[in-house]
Amino acid sequence: MAGHLVVLSGGLDSTVCMALAAEETGTPPLALTFDYGQRHRTELDRAAGVAGHYGAEHLVVRLDTSAWGGSALTDGSIDVPDAGSSDGIPVTYVPARNSIFLAVALGVAEARGLDAVWIGVNAIDYSGYPDCRPEFIEAFRGVAATGQKRGVEGDPIALRTPLIECTKSQIVRLGIEHGAPLHLTWSCYRGGEYPCGTCDACVLRARGFDGAGIADPALT
Repeated sequence: MAGHLVVLSGGLDSTVCMALAAEETGTPPLALTFDYGQRHRTELDRAAGVAGHYGAEHLVVRLDTSAWGGSALTDGSIDVPDAGSSDGIPVTYVPARNSIFLAVALGVAEARGLDAVWIGVNAIDYSGYPDCRPEFIEAFRGVAATGQKRGVEGDPIALRTPLIECTKSQIVRLGIEHGAPLHLTWSCYRGGEYPCGTCDACVLRARGFDGAGIADPALT
């Protein structure tokens, strides 16, 4: 079986994807991480730790999305809000982030002769983000089929989203079941030495572990 690539942020969802991909293929997938100027840069170290846990090659691509701003994750002048403080698409949405990530991931996969790209998008908990929704993923499957040499030759790179319809509790349980190193993961949008506990990412993570009836190993 040819190799796979996982878009690895160092967060809970992408780490569970890493565990699933490694188990399915029997070999460490290529871990692709983006340093895009995010304020929560702690996740880059966590991604390196997760890649090391699996003995995977860790490719880091640097993009300065802070140059165009527009998101609380990349623009220091925009505060990260507490959970539940706004309706609609939140200010933590990074314009075109997953479009960029998947375009690069498909390019790396084609260049390396890999058969699949895995990404931990989740439409239930992150339904406010348009680039985490099933229709977005389907559109990118069309990109792989029509915009790459492999695709037009009839062998498109598969786009795997095993968590897209999972709740955060289900993701936690999957991680435990498949031995994912959840203790290495980071979810807080604000960064810093310790999770803030009040941003959307922290609150969703806490609900996930509470719902699964499991103590968060990253906090113990």
